Amino acid sequence: VQLVESGGDSVQVGGSLRLSCTVSGITISEYAMAWIRQPPGKAREGIASTYTGTDRTYYADSVKGLVAIWHDNTKNTVYLQINYLRPEDTAMYYCASVLKWFGPPLDERGYQYWGQGTQVTVS
Repeated sequence: VQLVESGGDSVQVGGSLRLSCTVSGITISEYAMAWIRQPPGKAREGIASTYTGTDRTYYADSVKGLVAIWHDNTKNTVYLQINYLRPEDTAMYYCASVLKWFGPPLDERGYQYWGQGTQVTVS
């Protein structure tokens, strides 16, 4: 199973980014997918998740209204749109997946497969 993130960049405050996570080895329509970020020196934080088979989505309060998660099952790819970027959004952003949620959808401990991450820097 391989998850490959892309789209991270250095942007100015107020800018937008679209992150992509292309998955191979599993079919995302059968899995729960999430975006999890880790700011420098801080713990990981699950910010968005979706069960692509039902289109249910969940967002952390810290980013609600600022991000959107969606998927394209034909491309086996999950996306994260981040708008109105703030310095506190600076982090490594990871894509993760698990066959089924057994706990809170935004709890990063519940995810089995992870990508290597893509860096977002806001200044």
